[in-house]
This record gives sequence, C-alpha cells and structure tokens, in this order.
Amino acid sequence: MALAAKLQLRQSQSLVMTPQLMQSIRLLQFTHVELEHFIDEEIERNPLLERAEPQDDAVSDQALKIEAEPQAVADGDWFESEAGWSAEAISEKLDTSLENLFPDDPGTNERLGPDLTAQWKSASGNGGTSSEGLDAGDMAASAITLRDHVGEQIALGFTDPAARLIAEELADGLDETGYVRADLAEIAMRLGTEAAAVGKVLAACQTFEPAGLFARDLAECLSLQLAVRDRLDPAMKALVANLELLARRDFHALKRICGVDEEDLLDMLAEIRALDPRPGMAFSGGASDAIVADVEVRAANDGSWTVELNADTLPRVLVDHIYFAQVSPHAKNQAEKDFLAECLQNANWLTRSLDQRAKTILKVASEIVRQQDAFLVHGVRHLKPLNLRTVADAIGMHESTVSRVTANKYMLTPRGVFELRYFFTASIAASGGGDAHSSEAVRDRIKQLIDEEKPVDVLSDDAIVDMLHESGVDIARRTVAKYREGMNIPSSVQRRREKRALASAGR
Repeated sequence: MALAAKLQLRQSQSLVMTPQLMQSIRLLQFTHVELEHFIDEEIERNPLLERAEPQDDAVSDQALKIEAEPQAVADGDWFESEAGWSAEAISEKLDTSLENLFPDDPGTNERLGPDLTAQWKSASGNGGTSSEGLDAGDMAASAITLRDHVGEQIALGFTDPAARLIAEELADGLDETGYVRADLAEIAMRLGTEAAAVGKVLAACQTFEPAGLFARDLAECLSLQLAVRDRLDPAMKALVANLELLARRDFHALKRICGVDEEDLLDMLAEIRALDPRPGMAFSGGASDAIVADVEVRAANDGSWTVELNADTLPRVLVDHIYFAQVSPHAKNQAEKDFLAECLQNANWLTRSLDQRAKTILKVASEIVRQQDAFLVHGVRHLKPLNLRTVADAIGMHESTVSRVTANKYMLTPRGVFELRYFFTASIAASGGGDAHSSEAVRDRIKQLIDEEKPVDVLSDDAIVDMLHESGVDIARRTVAKYREGMNIPSSVQRRREKRALASAGR
C-alpha cells in the first residue's frame, strides 16, 4: 500500500486555559488583602488602570444585593431563573455616605479641657478628625513581644546594674523561639567581665516565665521545663540527653539507657510531648489583622435575609479611556501600538473579572444563606449538613468554583462572623430515620452535655453516645471521642479528677 499525503477537515472542541482565564480563576480564591496587592501590581505595570475615587466611581460603586427568602417561605424555586441577577436586582448603590463615620464627641472638650483635647486628637493619627484616638482594636493589636516580656522580668529580677546589663545582652541574643544564640564568651569579653558571671546571670534568666526561655539547645529547653514540673529525675535526664535515639524511635536502646520498662518509657514520652520546644513562639504573633467580612447578612423587614457584599472589600478600578485616546495617535511604531492595545485589553479583562468575581461570591453566599436559614434564625443546633456539590448544583456552577469562592472569605451574620467554609459540615445520620444532623451541631450538643454534667456524675463517651441516640443522633463512640478531643475537652477520667480536686480545694 503506497503512502500518500492528503488533507482532511476535522472539527473538535477543546478547553484552552488562556492567561485571562487563569487570572479569573486566581481572582476567585484571593482574599481581599491579596486582591488589593494584586491590583496594586497591575496598576503599576498598566498605565491605563487607575484607582477610582469614591466620589468619581459611578460604575463599580454598585451594590450587589439580593433578598434571600427564608426556607420556610421559598423551598424550591428560589434560584430557578437568572432574574435575581438582572440590572434591577444589583442596582443599589453602596453606602459611602459620611454618616457612617463616627462624629467627633461634642463633650470631649468639656471633659478634658482644650489642651488635653488637642493632645488627644493629635495622638489619634488622623489629623485630629476623630476624638476616639486609639480604640480597643488598636490596643488589642499591640501585642507584647518576647523582648518586652523578658525585659519586664529582667527589671524585676536583677538589682545589680552589672548583672542587669549582662541580662540585657543575653536577651538581645534571643531568637524568636526563645533560645540564646549568642556566644557567652563573646558577651563576657565585650562587657569586660568573666564568663562565670555571664553563666550565673544566664542561670537566673533561665528561671523566667515561660519555662524553657534562655536555653541553648533543645535538650536544655526541655530540661528547664521538666525541672519546673519536678520531673527531672535521673531517668528523664538520660532520655533528654539522648534525643537523637528518640528521633530514630530506638525505644529498646532508650529503655536500656534510662533503666525503665516499656510502660514507664511510654509515660515519659507522653510528658516530653506535652512540653513546648519553642517557648518564645508564643510572643511572635505581633499585631494581628482584624477579620474583615466579605459578605454581610442582615434581617429584612419582610422576614427575609438581605445579602450584600462588604463595600470595603470591593476594589474600585477604572480603565482610563481618555488617556488611551490621547496617547494612541502618537504611537511611533507597531511595538508601541501593540503595547497600548495589550494594556487596554488587559485592563478591560481585569475590570470584567472583578465584576464577575463579586457576582460569583454573592451568588454562592446567597445560596448558603438560603440553605442555612434555620441556623441564622435558631442557632448552631439547626445548622444543616451541606457540601460543595449541593451549592454548586443549586446555582449552576462547578464544584471547584464554589471551593475557590469559599476559601478564606468571611460572612458577617447576626450570630457573628463565620468563614464561608464553616457552613459546610459533614452529615451524621439520624437514629430514627429522620433528617441528618450537622457535625457542627452535634459538637455543640456534646459540649453542652459536658458543661452541664455534675461533679458526682461525669459523663463517659459511652454515656454521651446513649444520650445522643435518645435525641435522634446515630453516632459512634469513636466519633464522640474525636469531636471531644477536637474541642480540647479532657476525658471523663481527667474531668472527674479535676472536679474532685476543685471540690477538695473548696472545702
């Protein structure tokens, strides 16, 4: 058979991941902080993009809002059509009125006097426009650092100026985990003192709280904590001195070196696991960022729920068509024309992607509100089992899209601020064949049962299982134990021991 070349016409469909499509997918899973950072980078590289001032923003300053009927009123056809996404349904303007700003307190001048009032306003950092100054959030954000915590104990623990100076040098050598990384001999030489004096001050600093600070290695850190607990016996010293064997899980060698049997070794390992190998990390958090809700849910007058995007998380970006019209006629060559055309295309695509992102977030959040109406009305006990596929099928989107939308985004409800993922819980079957229960609701029920138990009648996991079965929840004992441990609730034996200790201390 002879080989010959010939032409064939064939039609096929394929999905191409264009850069613009990949950008839209990335925008969905961005938090508002990441989104603002991304937009800043785009504005820096694209001359046709600019931030819209609130008073000039006539396009993107649109309220994306929808009325979600309670489940008791509308069960099936709430999202059967796209009428809810017409221009009329999203034409509300975002509330940018100055009435939302806190006004100056007219009584401040009378209470503090004109001089103190001026000092208070100047300390606020806002040009004297607010009399509040530092609010509770600012004070809560200024968390104490490890250096400040250690400095307070140095000031109280040393009266000798020379010893205090050495302690300050040691504190400057602490890393974020609380270990001393400085060379003691170098400190002694720099301060003109003896190494024994530095070692004496170091030993005093190692008694600071939390236990384990100022250690020079992991073994010393664990030893300091065990000494505080009065558990640094010879067997434990041998175990801490041979941590490399513990890392290799050479338990036979550890039993021989420590001179203990298997049961004692397991107890010692449990004590080691309860220690903190990085005690300084408790102070490394710094200023914490407050959670800003992406979606706000409020009760409407007609009994429905008003779901709208938070205006503070909506980026305001405009395409400068006027600038494009001014510079495009002056392009000198084809490369400059192509650059301007690409900038205009990317700018238009970004604004459309941001608009679609906002609508998608609102669409998913509105369906969550519809599904979890009972939770908003009655509380966590009425949280329904929900998964991503249920929401995706209801709004006609892919499950992966819903997953990206719900990642690291928060909803402000009358019951508090919740991550969107909070509303997606596993299903636990009902013992009587009724509606399934949400795992979060079962956790809350377990916590309530334990909180209400009496000191003389501490509930075991088996007793909790029986009580849940009586209330219609079909759950296994190991699941109860997993939920209890996840809430950091000790076992019934530990709770009974604690309650007895409290009762004896009260007598």
